[in-house]
Amino acid sequence: MSAPSPFPAANRPDRRDPHARPRVAVIVPAFGVAHLVGDALSSVQSQTFRNWECVVIDDGAPDDVAGAVEPFLVDSRIRMIRTDNHGVSAARNAAIQSARAPLVALLDGDDLYYPDYLEQMTAEIESHAGSALVTCNARLFGAIPEGESFAQNNGRAGAATLAAVLDRSFDVYIGSMFRRDDWARVGGFDPTMSHSEDFDFWVRLMIDHGDARYLDEPLGQYRIRPGSASWSELKILYGNAHAYRKAMALLSDREEGRVAERMLAQTERQIARLEAIARVEGGATGPALEELRSHSSDLRSPVWQTSFLVWRVLPALAAPMLRWRREANDRHYAKGDVSPQRFAPATFRGMGPLGHQPQTAGAGA
Repeated sequence: MSAPSPFPAANRPDRRDPHARPRVAVIVPAFGVAHLVGDALSSVQSQTFRNWECVVIDDGAPDDVAGAVEPFLVDSRIRMIRTDNHGVSAARNAAIQSARAPLVALLDGDDLYYPDYLEQMTAEIESHAGSALVTCNARLFGAIPEGESFAQNNGRAGAATLAAVLDRSFDVYIGSMFRRDDWARVGGFDPTMSHSEDFDFWVRLMIDHGDARYLDEPLGQYRIRPGSASWSELKILYGNAHAYRKAMALLSDREEGRVAERMLAQTERQIARLEAIARVEGGATGPALEELRSHSSDLRSPVWQTSFLVWRVLPALAAPMLRWRREANDRHYAKGDVSPQRFAPATFRGMGPLGHQPQTAGAGA
């Protein structure tokens, strides 16, 4: 069931000239969220800034996206396109390609804008021609405690550097705004990437065009769903590593290239840890357990350190203990308890996930 929307249902026709060029295109991928996309579109219709177009993309969704969007098509600013399913990057690219506006704002089909999102974001990007994108903060909602924010470490409003985006000291919210011409020049979203495709795009956009502007207030709501792509840790890390390799190739003669190289090495260590854990869980307690022990300096919690001592004497316990850890985490996901400090009972909490921040490389437990 869809969560109650904080926005009024505003499905009334818009009478403006359909041939006039809008200033902003709102791009809404809706795969698998037919039951939620109506709330997203209502939040667009509730904007104080009125000169927009909205393109909803149904890329072979298994649910009835067309039926959910149909009531909104009486508004001439909203339209839907259909394509075969080739992933979210290809879906966003197809929608942006069909748009007419010079500015592009992203809104995933299960997220929401606050009413002044477009007004504030448009004013910011139009007053900073040298910036690649404008981003903002957002409230998390859904399967997470109410009141938490997406960006907790971004600091005050202003400019953010490419180095800060690369080293994850600054988080770019998916509901950001950029110029359509810049999107075209850097080649759009990478359709070969199913995870971290947004991070990769922000990095390439900033390499090409400049810094990121940040509005330090929540201008939307970012939905966390149990089992959603936000929490596919290894896949996100694989995507991050690919993005860092691409950045290094583009930044070979710049200081930021060394930042990307350092972050790639950190990400590869995290991948190696998680892959070793998966192998041990599967019963490979020989070389895989030795490899996991080689990461013990990064796993400093008392529970991890105690476990390493136990496994040195009784290595056969490693697999069932780690499987128990994974099953406990999965039970918490299923209940929607996705806070990093509540993944497992207190007696084994120190063996929780190795970094579970949305869209980030994370840190060792």
